[in-house]
Amino acid sequence: MRKFLRTKSSILVASIFALGATVITGCDNSSETKAVDRVEEAAALARVKDLEARADTLKGNMPAANDITAGSADAASGKPSIKMPDESTIPDDEYGAAVRRGLQLANHTYKELPNNVGNQLNCTSCHLGNGSEAYAAPWNNMPSIYPIYRSRAGRVNTIQERINGCFERSMNGKALDLDSDDMNAMVSYMSWLSQDMPFGVSPEGRGFVKVNKELEPNPETGKKLFAEKCSFCHGADGEGQYNDDGTYLYPAVAGDKSFNDGAGMARTYTAAAFIKGKMPFGQGNTLSDQEAVDIAAYFTHLPRPVKANKDKDWPNGDAPKDVRR
Repeated sequence: MRKFLRTKSSILVASIFALGATVITGCDNSSETKAVDRVEEAAALARVKDLEARADTLKGNMPAANDITAGSADAASGKPSIKMPDESTIPDDEYGAAVRRGLQLANHTYKELPNNVGNQLNCTSCHLGNGSEAYAAPWNNMPSIYPIYRSRAGRVNTIQERINGCFERSMNGKALDLDSDDMNAMVSYMSWLSQDMPFGVSPEGRGFVKVNKELEPNPETGKKLFAEKCSFCHGADGEGQYNDDGTYLYPAVAGDKSFNDGAGMARTYTAAAFIKGKMPFGQGNTLSDQEAVDIAAYFTHLPRPVKANKDKDWPNGDAPKDVRR
């Protein structure tokens, strides 16, 4: 459609120039100019004005070359939309092999990288839908948004550093080598998720939904709500449920097999935002902000691994109020 509009607009512009040339040629101050020529000239000018108006209308309806609303975009925000590309678009070459490896790592992190995962979680424990679900911290377009300044580090981070932050915090484990094949695979997969998205533009659905951070958490209420709405999957103590091979059926949100207290999910309002949008599983956005905050205040403060050197986070003194110390 955009190609058709451009073609049609080009024809109109060409017509305008052609008619304009006719008008200029006919207006030569010759004493031989006849009255009938003046009538034809006026008609030609009228046609030019009509064509100009139509061309302006078409131009106004055409998306600019860098207009992110063209193609797949959220109608309300104008930002590109989060979606999982068809796996058939993964190329059959070395890059495609890295993309497939990245997808495998995302869904089976604990089994694939036992030396780097200190609990039994996978990336997709939090980054739902293969890391490509809106408002579940999706990875779409992240490689083009990074490097960015992150206040927790107090400096600019690369996408590789951001990934390793998750290994050291959410996975309670060890960082990948920056130039390792597995790190390259994860970045390759994230880049594949970002195909056809405008460079450097934050997509609609990045991160989590918003919750009111002014709400005062009530962990006692949260304990009751957790028992009612969360324990069926995550267990009464939040330590998850497991298959015979050690992989989880439902991930731990507390205990030794969960994220450590330096992870973003160990913060009350961050966890509440995830809960609000995505929990109970399959029933996202059914809890109030207050309920989500209360549940988060309860389970984030259950026993869990302690992150070493977390006192060095937020070196510029701008730590959020729910940071674990």
